[in-house]
Amino acid sequence: MVSATLTEARTPRLDSLTSLRWWAALAVFFFHVRNVVPLPGVVGELAHYGNYGVAFFFILSGFVLTWSWRPAVGVGTFYWRRLARIYPLHLVTLLIAIPVFYSFTPDPAHSWVKPVEIAVLVLCLLLLQGWSRDPVVLFAGNPVSWTLTAEMFFYAMHPLITRVLKLLSSRAALWTAAGILAVSVLARTSMVLDPSGSLAGLPWPILRLNEFVIGMCLAWSIRLGWRLRISPWISVALLASFVLGLQALKRVPQWGFALDVVAPYTSEIITALFALMICAFAVADLEGTTRFSRSRVVVLLGEWSYAFYLIHGTLIYIVLAHLGPQHGIVGLLWILTLLATSVLAAWALHALVERPAEKRLRAWQNRMVARRRQGNPTQRSTAEAISDQE
Repeated sequence: MVSATLTEARTPRLDSLTSLRWWAALAVFFFHVRNVVPLPGVVGELAHYGNYGVAFFFILSGFVLTWSWRPAVGVGTFYWRRLARIYPLHLVTLLIAIPVFYSFTPDPAHSWVKPVEIAVLVLCLLLLQGWSRDPVVLFAGNPVSWTLTAEMFFYAMHPLITRVLKLLSSRAALWTAAGILAVSVLARTSMVLDPSGSLAGLPWPILRLNEFVIGMCLAWSIRLGWRLRISPWISVALLASFVLGLQALKRVPQWGFALDVVAPYTSEIITALFALMICAFAVADLEGTTRFSRSRVVVLLGEWSYAFYLIHGTLIYIVLAHLGPQHGIVGLLWILTLLATSVLAAWALHALVERPAEKRLRAWQNRMVARRRQGNPTQRSTAEAISDQE
């Protein structure tokens, strides 16, 4: 059993991880911007890897929540804080997205515009659409918000998984993370051998839980004293080398066999590299050896990244609907314009919706806890603020 002193100690804020959120969100932006500006050649192929930014967010979510976890914060308070953190902005960006992605009389030329279906939009409102594998439902409402369905499931599971995690030593937590990754590889092998098997049809929240739990295990190990002894920039170089190497294999016919072996496991390899990167930056932050990744500008962008993630796709499709695909120099200018507009919109949503709503909802919950304590003076307070980078 891990000592109470270790589990109750307040953990420092890791600004480098907040900065990494921005780069992951930016990668997702380039993945989606291809819909309005088809990127040519290798640039477009590299932008396709931006899709893996979602995996980064899932790993980081498990890491940060476990890093900031304190036993004094009850399960009810934890759930309320998670809801206060993600739901208000989800609701606002959903309302903004509906006129862009839905119509009572959809234009067939705009294939992304769907007919209004109240039942599907209610699923989006409740963040349940991600349990469907039907693309019409999965990407309903604000299309990027399917990931919030997975996050809500992860949040629900976090207190339960933490009960097991508390029993593990630092080394055992590392072995658990490695074991989960190994199981993921076996599951991928099963899906490669039987693409129509039962595993391939599981809902995404279940299939992606492994990424969240790996992040939890690594955070717990670092909390208990483990330190990864590699430079964070080496971890970045390893990720870049893998992506570029995979692209090189696609261009060398005689290496086709190697590509066939490696490519199906791209997700698992990138998951391992993301996990390595998060640990490397977290340790560097703890030891004060990072500078650029803790710069105020990048940290601010990281703080706005959730709003950026939820609004950028809607802005991209507004341009696509009114102007159609863009190419050449004009296309490049539109990428820059969309990026700048998305950042400005993210700042406004963060400042006017995300933070104020979270603050008020948490304050309301704190008042409820305080009132209960007045009725029961022996009750331990859970209203204490915690480090919360997510």
